Amino acid sequence: MKKIVFVLISLFSAFDSMWSNVPDSVYLVVYNANPSQGLMFAYSADCSNWSSICDEASFVGSDYGPWGAGKKMYRPVLTRQSGGLWQLEFQLGRFNQYARTTSPDLIHWKPQDYPFMESREAVDQRFDEIDKALFKTVMVNGVEHRGCVYRIPYAQVEMMENVKLAAAMRAQCDAERLTDDHTRFSELKDKTLQAQIKIHADAPKNISDKLIGIFFEDINYSADGGLYAELVQNRDFEYNETDRAREPKWGHDYAWTVSGDGGTLRIEDADPIHPNQKYYGVLDVQKVGTSLENSGFDGIVLRKGERYDLSLFARQLTGKAGKLRVVLREDECIVGHTTLSAPTDKWKQSKAVITVTADASHACLCIEPTTTGSVALDFVSLFPQNTFKHRKNGVRADLAQVLADLHPRFMRFPGGCVAHGNGLDNIYHWKESIGPLWERKGQGNIWHYHQSRGLGYYEFFQLCEDLGCEPLPVVAAGVCCQNSGVGGNGQQGGIPLGAAFDQYVQDVLDLIEWANGDPKTSVWARKRAEAGHPKPFNLKYIGIGNEDLIGDVFTERYLALIKAVKSKYPDITVCGTTGPFFEGSDYEEGWRLAKQHHIDMVDEHYYVSPGWYIHHQDFYDQYDRKASKVYLGEWAAHIPGRRSTIETALACGMHFCNLERNGDIVSMSSYAPLLAKHGHTQWNPDLIYFDNEHIYPTVDYEVQRMCGQSQGDTYLPTSIFLSTDDWKPVSADVQRRIAASTVRDSQTGKTYLKIANLLPQPLNISGLNLPATAHITTLSGTPEDREAHATAPTQLQMTNGVFQIPAYSFNVIEF
Repeated sequence: MKKIVFVLISLFSAFDSMWSNVPDSVYLVVYNANPSQGLMFAYSADCSNWSSICDEASFVGSDYGPWGAGKKMYRPVLTRQSGGLWQLEFQLGRFNQYARTTSPDLIHWKPQDYPFMESREAVDQRFDEIDKALFKTVMVNGVEHRGCVYRIPYAQVEMMENVKLAAAMRAQCDAERLTDDHTRFSELKDKTLQAQIKIHADAPKNISDKLIGIFFEDINYSADGGLYAELVQNRDFEYNETDRAREPKWGHDYAWTVSGDGGTLRIEDADPIHPNQKYYGVLDVQKVGTSLENSGFDGIVLRKGERYDLSLFARQLTGKAGKLRVVLREDECIVGHTTLSAPTDKWKQSKAVITVTADASHACLCIEPTTTGSVALDFVSLFPQNTFKHRKNGVRADLAQVLADLHPRFMRFPGGCVAHGNGLDNIYHWKESIGPLWERKGQGNIWHYHQSRGLGYYEFFQLCEDLGCEPLPVVAAGVCCQNSGVGGNGQQGGIPLGAAFDQYVQDVLDLIEWANGDPKTSVWARKRAEAGHPKPFNLKYIGIGNEDLIGDVFTERYLALIKAVKSKYPDITVCGTTGPFFEGSDYEEGWRLAKQHHIDMVDEHYYVSPGWYIHHQDFYDQYDRKASKVYLGEWAAHIPGRRSTIETALACGMHFCNLERNGDIVSMSSYAPLLAKHGHTQWNPDLIYFDNEHIYPTVDYEVQRMCGQSQGDTYLPTSIFLSTDDWKPVSADVQRRIAASTVRDSQTGKTYLKIANLLPQPLNISGLNLPATAHITTLSGTPEDREAHATAPTQLQMTNGVFQIPAYSFNVIEF
């Protein structure tokens, strides 16, 4: 669609130029009116009267810095290189780096690189000298700007304007909302639409059987306080100011309070239980009755009759040691208790099982020494025995079941941005997430809170087994997140080449060995066996990189990692990246690398409007079938206000029909983000919201569940002819709001027909020769609805081979 619009605009412009009195060449000036707005151009025939191109539209912005307003461009300098290539350089503010990129046409720009200079002053001096040599002062729209001036063909200006005009037209289409349909489709009012659907079973096509999976990232408190079933918050006193949490009282004692007269809590770091657990709490008791209390994650939920595993490390520092009484209490009501043996002068772990006697929604855990003195405490844990599949150190049963109901074929973890971290020191290292819990290394994450790593790589792989899906771990490509608030090279700093990077490469190789190796011959496989899983996890996929800027720092490390993995483990499918967006310089460079180096699969991300899905149903139709496969790793439909509604759900249902049609090139997809805890949500919309007691699946979840439960491995081409009740063809605008897809599952023999109706009219469906045993599941409502559930599968009711589906509905027919 976008190519057609561009061609049409170019033709109109060409015809216009043939009959217009335009100059052969003009002067061009480059400037930026605001550091956050990016690069702008203006042109003039006489170097006196300047007109901005497309009302000061930005042609390229800074990729350096954290999200949003943190990315700034100062003093852009444009120079023309030999061969006609344009080079852009600009300052980055307070850094001793500057930005550099090139373009053949001032429209398409290469990914940016960020050369270092010896100091910030040296950068300033460099640009001061350029300013004196090349910059001129011009007046654009009544405002003075300084910039470089060049003579260029006027046709270049026309091309730049046409590109921006085409982009504006695409944006207008993408902004279309179902909420405006009452005027857009007023001519359809009181009419019945007829849809003739034909399934071409004689032209089957093999497609991926793993089109729907899940992507877990520790955002919105998805792990600690969420899927991970631990009930004690900050159990190891490792919360740290460097986590940069939003809570004002964040620190080592967060979620802990002292109750009783004369008691105090202090934090110590001498002689910890393990080097990775640097801190612990010391409770000084001057009067018996003092207790140390933990409030959990927004309170602790307990259920009558259920059993909970309690454990803690303790060491008596001063005074006579006495037993430790542990109480579970809601307000003044005790709902469970136990007594642990007296600690010694050495760290010792104590364990007990508490059976709860009454339900509680906001309980706390209280540790009460029975003597005065000072007792050190660390790694205090309260864990329900009733976890998903009853796993020790497992996951919350109800949340995991909601994930299982999606029938995911794979799970990507641990991120996302969490994987490559907020600066080099925050990269997620998988080895720090395995082994005994008190030996794991927790840290702050890029979403500004703490991750304990209790839900670590072993638990992720175990959960994949329990869900019956393939694990897809994602590791950083030797660089940190491009949106880091710390670091260098566009905040996408690279692990230094040499010993440090070589060790990182070995860590990635060790991950595959840990997952798949033989414990008899492999050190890392033996660690897996010691954790309780002697059999290999049978890892088949690994992701390298996530939404990275495809600059020089990234590319060198990325390709080296891929080469190392494929050299040692050629059967592992490597999933690379094409940058943060579905278009632009990083996307183009990411695909160029994928094709040049024959990367197995690449990860695409896009969060776009419902209108985008309507007008880009052919997005994958023209992809090269001989190139890398596609993993659509993060996607969702966004509307103003970022809510999940019938409108967003139907857009996703429509797109899934298009993914199935292109299932020979698109191998996997996963909606993002997956989970969000009420009161701690940093991103909307999410697929599943929850609190400590309840789960709130969205309408987007319902569509994903319907699709997940009706996957197949063979696509049957499906055509639709849409008409009014008098059999007159409808407009293209009406036609494009209907999508259908048919797949067959060779394992079960079942066939699934999906129909997405994004129109305000019901559809009479004909042309299908369906058996009497066909069943239909339907999700429908008005575009603004935020709550809707799919019907239970019911027998499809047909009259003379015709059946009806509702307006604004997504339907799955099984036969």
